[in-house]
Amino acid sequence: MHRIDDEQRRIRLGRRHLLAPSVRAHSAVAVADAVVALHATDAATVYLSSCARLSRPGVEVVERALYEDVELVRLPSMRNTLFTVGRDIAPFVDAANARAVAAKERRTFLKHLREDGNGLDEYWLAEVEQAALAALSARGHATGSELSAAVPALRTKITVFPGTRQETVQTVASRVIRLLAADGRIRRDRPRGSWTSSQFRWTAAEPSPPVPTADAQAELARRWLRSYGPGTEADLKWWTGWGIRETRRALIAARSEEVLLDSGAIGWVAPGDHAPEPPPEPWAALLPGLDPSAMGWADRGFHLSPAHRAALFDRAGNIGPTVWWNGTIVGGWAQRPDGDVVWRLLADVGRDASHLIEAEAARLSSWVGEVRITPRFRTPLERELTS
Repeated sequence: MHRIDDEQRRIRLGRRHLLAPSVRAHSAVAVADAVVALHATDAATVYLSSCARLSRPGVEVVERALYEDVELVRLPSMRNTLFTVGRDIAPFVDAANARAVAAKERRTFLKHLREDGNGLDEYWLAEVEQAALAALSARGHATGSELSAAVPALRTKITVFPGTRQETVQTVASRVIRLLAADGRIRRDRPRGSWTSSQFRWTAAEPSPPVPTADAQAELARRWLRSYGPGTEADLKWWTGWGIRETRRALIAARSEEVLLDSGAIGWVAPGDHAPEPPPEPWAALLPGLDPSAMGWADRGFHLSPAHRAALFDRAGNIGPTVWWNGTIVGGWAQRPDGDVVWRLLADVGRDASHLIEAEAARLSSWVGEVRITPRFRTPLERELTS
């Protein structure tokens, strides 16, 4: 059995995730494809993750891919989390994960409608969805509030979890819009504010062409192996949110091969992908919270010391902004209210590394400009740095 040690895994991360300067990309789509999917729960993360990997970073490069060329697509998928993926892979992500997410969302909402006791059912919901789509088509794009003003049924209120401590009264608009988005019938257009805003306008979209679920999961596993391999079965299961049977079936269909990891665990790689790679030049990176390079594995032991977790993760397990040196997380960073990008090292990396980290901080500041970034998921170190 071939062995791939932790150092080689860090070398692969620097190269395949486009973090070393010599391998940076020229387009936001190339970045998304390199890491398979960009976390999009926090709107700023898509830009920060992309620009960290672009040879010429800039907001306009990412905006053009998202809203003009529509080469990047946002969709709820792995682990029922919002991701941004390239247009070519979107049908596979949709079939491998998003269809199941959409079906579960619809079942849950229909259950709430029935429990409300006012005769609202799937037929009523279908009519409301069609009315919302017609209004959106007429306007071109609209916010949730604008759609509610145009479609009175979206202002319908229902009682959720009646008779329990969680009982609340909700307007159905946000749930209906979320269903339409999960089904791929509408998509997020430009936000109302800056690129850091999560208050999006909506516009009509063409649903992804159908792909058999098993084929889509095999393709997604192949891409994950090329970007994140070697990884364990547990890593792929966690990253995708699949069950163990789906994970194993996808690994078999992807023709994955076993390798031995430094931890003693069995890892998996794409077919023939076990040859050592030469290290790139020394590199540093300032990556945002929930960046793919920090979120690609359940076991991050090869690039993150357990001693650093308390400072870099929030209570829900979300990782915050991180400082990297040659494939290892060595600290965290933040932007203060006055715009200064500041960082703190949690490990001794030497003077040369500190100089490169400082250069990356300056590079980040240069394209961010006057915009102020506050992560949605705040961690102890990020809070300390901004206090």
